Formats: sequence, C-alpha cells, structure tokens
Amino acid sequence: MRQDEGVNAHPAEVGAPAPDFELQDQHGAPVRLSRLRGGRVVLVFYPLAFSGICGGELDALRDTPLGDDVRLLTVSVDSVFAHRAWADREGYTFSLLSDFWPHGQVAQAYGVFDEAKGLALRGTFVIDGEGVIRWSVVNPISSARDVADYVKALAVIH
Repeated sequence: MRQDEGVNAHPAEVGAPAPDFELQDQHGAPVRLSRLRGGRVVLVFYPLAFSGICGGELDALRDTPLGDDVRLLTVSVDSVFAHRAWADREGYTFSLLSDFWPHGQVAQAYGVFDEAKGLALRGTFVIDGEGVIRWSVVNPISSARDVADYVKALAVIH
C-alpha cells in the first residue's frame, strides 16, 4: 500500500467488516453496500470525474471483466449530475456513487479522504460476500492503479 505524500491516510483494514453506506448513483438511485451481500464488491475511490488519471482507471474498469458475481462501485465527491454526464459520455454502466454530502463521509469512513484537498485518494477495497474487506490498495492521487491487481485479488477471494 502506498499513500499520498503529506496525507495521513489510515485505510480500513483487510479482515475488518467493510463500513456500510448508502450513496446515490449517477441516476439518483440509492445503493447500499450491505444490500449487496452474497456477491463480491470492488469499491473504487477516485479523486474527481473528468480528470485524466481517473478517466483512464475507469475506462480500464469498463473494459475489464471482473466476474459475474462482482459488483463494481466507484466513489468520488462529485455530484450525481457530474457522474451522470461523465457516465453518459464514456459509456460507464457500473455505479458511479456521489460522496458529495456530507462531503467525503464515505471516503472518511474508509480512511482515504484527503482533508486538505477535499477529495478521495485512489483507494480500492475488495469486499467478500460476507461484507469483509479481503484486499486493498491506496495509491497517491497522482498514481494510477492497475486493474490487473484487482483481477488477481478476485481470483483468490470467493
């Protein structure tokens, strides 16, 4: 795990229950993590919509099959409206969740919120069907994650 320079991140720990939350997706529909039990979840925090590195990461997620029982949830502090415009433009059919208000509350619960910048670090959490975090990585805002790492983690997490 890497963390952003100057940021005191304390990510949610592998082996711990994933903090539950409910956020709206790009269509305004509520998504509650605990309602997804039984299947695996890849929870991806990213800084901002319409930015270069974030777009590259989400494009890779769009283009990489993660598994039939895997639900992909992406989270940023952008509004539902920004997420909808971005999803429509880029063809993202997975959930883009708005952690807009209370600002960054879910990113804070997962220990990946940069208070000084007011946005999430590049944190990813793989959650099993029982709601337990089984794998995670946190990269600096300036450093993209590799989707191949998620695929490897999912291969051993059932």
